[in-house]
Amino acid sequence: MRMASITNQIPGGIRREQKLNLLLLVVSLLVTIGLLMMTSASVEIASSQYGDPFYHFKRQIIFAAIGVVGMLVTLHLPMHLWRSLSWFLLMASYALLLLVLVPGIGKVVNGSARWIDLGFFNLQPSELAKVFIVMYLAAYLERHGEEVREQWSGFLKPMLVIGAAVVLLHFEPDHGAMVILLLTAFCMIFLAGAKLYRFLLMLVLCTGAVTYVAVMKPYVIERFSSYLNPWAAENVYGGGYQLTQALIAFGRGEWFGVGLGNSIQKLYFLPEAHNDFVLAIIGEELGLAGVSFVLVLFVMLVWLGFSIARKAEQEGQVFNSFVAYGISLLFAGQALINIGVNIGLLPTKGLTLPFLSQGGASLIVCCFMAAVLIRIQYEAEFADSESVESIWPWKQGD
Repeated sequence: MRMASITNQIPGGIRREQKLNLLLLVVSLLVTIGLLMMTSASVEIASSQYGDPFYHFKRQIIFAAIGVVGMLVTLHLPMHLWRSLSWFLLMASYALLLLVLVPGIGKVVNGSARWIDLGFFNLQPSELAKVFIVMYLAAYLERHGEEVREQWSGFLKPMLVIGAAVVLLHFEPDHGAMVILLLTAFCMIFLAGAKLYRFLLMLVLCTGAVTYVAVMKPYVIERFSSYLNPWAAENVYGGGYQLTQALIAFGRGEWFGVGLGNSIQKLYFLPEAHNDFVLAIIGEELGLAGVSFVLVLFVMLVWLGFSIARKAEQEGQVFNSFVAYGISLLFAGQALINIGVNIGLLPTKGLTLPFLSQGGASLIVCCFMAAVLIRIQYEAEFADSESVESIWPWKQGD
């Protein structure tokens, strides 16, 4: 998709054509819709709790600004820098996931220690850890691609790395992040060429582990039973309450919604309306048309991410390609789970909708991931020219 084509000279004598970056457009639309709908969903609760109906909007706009600044910085960092730091990023991931479990440091909300209180906002270590582990895994797959394809050791080593993070996430507990990380890692290793029967064996083991966790955690069984029949008398005001209220919101919205700002469910009927269930408010106020538009944007985001990964792969940029695949899978997994929870296809799970839900750490990390994708796109497009060298002063290589 092109704007009016403008050709200009850049350092090094390379001529390039200015184009509209479709990925950046999709991200901008998602952030804008997120600010609008998160504000609409939170005005009543913010007015009641803080005496300011735009309290959450003001915080979110600050986080959005920080995210934009972070994107600008990230765009100036070459991908080989992240590759060289991949080991340190993995250690930082473990450190953050351990730190949140330390009493007095980790902030406990509803029985889960998932946040570190930094004063102005709560940092959720799992958000950063997922991205950093993807970068480490991409570097590993680049270095040991043949071993991953041909030997059990190449398959099991990254599984042990992921397993350590999964154990830490289990103790928080943050089962949503655990599932997304596992699925993303499996898909990346599969894309690297690992044998299918190894995945089937690992899938059996993971299924057994999940079943064991469910049996040992009574609240997991309760949540699953309420998901199967949320309208039952014992569930409708218990474990199935959020789901039933979300479904009511979608039902009220019908085709084109009741109008922006006219939601009834956000008036204390639907808990976490501005956070995990913001899509239900979109459905109520903007209807099926609004929800469909949001879904199209997420499909485009993931499709563009995979296209960038494929382009990098064709240019021989293996690390860049795996990072792009991994980030795209993170976006896809988190969006699918959140949407599935909102419409009743999956059991209720506390996962934000990327770019749309209220939350500073989530928005900033999502902006960072989008910037990494754009950087990979840039390096892939100019892989055969000297333009990257001339614009960015860092050495392009190991």
